[in-house]
Amino acid sequence: MKLIVGLGNPGQEYENTRHNIGFMVLDTYLGKVKWKSKNNAFYYETNINGEKYLFLKPLTFMNLSGKAVKSYIDYYNIDIADILIIHDDLDLPVGTIRLKQDSSAGGHNGIKSIISHLGTQNFKRLKIGISNNKNLDTKDYVLGKFSKNEIDSLNKILEDTHNIIEDFAQMSFIDLMSKYNKRGNI
Repeated sequence: MKLIVGLGNPGQEYENTRHNIGFMVLDTYLGKVKWKSKNNAFYYETNINGEKYLFLKPLTFMNLSGKAVKSYIDYYNIDIADILIIHDDLDLPVGTIRLKQDSSAGGHNGIKSIISHLGTQNFKRLKIGISNNKNLDTKDYVLGKFSKNEIDSLNKILEDTHNIIEDFAQMSFIDLMSKYNKRGNI
């Protein structure tokens, strides 16, 4: 089983904010599915190319994401190698992606929480660039809405993010990084 986690914050006030890019990727990939709720998260199970996938949107708010992620890993007995966390990255320009494994939280509180709860930083990530505006407080910036130009840039990479989700069960992570990180996304 593959666990695909999109990070974000629950509630209408956070919809379409930069910090919710993980939720947005899952919502655009899955479309109008019926999410179930359990253990502080929305989840959805399906099969993709013969592989069982569990999609997860933690409802614990970003800074406590690790609690929900850990509960699903434990309940379903999911190996760390089968997890992909999708989250925003201030250090990447809007409309870029980077696949990484075994790296620090880089100041991202959701990732810090996951590292703390899992006891390791050796999990796979799909980082989606949201840029950074040094003229704004970081909290205000990440909780701000995307501009129309930013949405246009993000729409250009959605096909890649959707393909990454499907390829995650079919390819080694090294091959996945080679395929998608080289597309001018780094």
